[in-house]
Amino acid sequence: MDKTTTILVVDDNPTIRKGLSVRLRANGYEVLFAEDAISATAALLTERPDLVILDLGLPAGGGFVVLERLQKNDRVANIPVIVLTGRELAVNRDRALQAGAAAFFQKPVDDGTLLFAIRKALDVSRGELRFDE
Repeated sequence: MDKTTTILVVDDNPTIRKGLSVRLRANGYEVLFAEDAISATAALLTERPDLVILDLGLPAGGGFVVLERLQKNDRVANIPVIVLTGRELAVNRDRALQAGAAAFFQKPVDDGTLLFAIRKALDVSRGELRFDE
């Protein structure tokens, strides 16, 4: 039997976490949560999720700190990250993608768009296709 795909949702807003949880679980994903940069880093190292949905506006360091820590640790550097934030697109999109994010979306995001990005990022991380296909 295939292992259930686990997604770590990192967001300090409980309403956002709940909404993403409902949508992701309805599509067969196991969901874990972190609400700040410290707990996100700990969860990455202990739980080793298959994918991370990351907000940039986090207490205790922010989303860019989480991205940097992820990229610097060989044990977790291959975990794809989708940034989902309310922060300004023009300033943050390029920085997030350069820091290693697989995709960048502003809140709110359409369910279909997010689920497609999740499937594609997972396929890329598993070596099943390149992201530019």
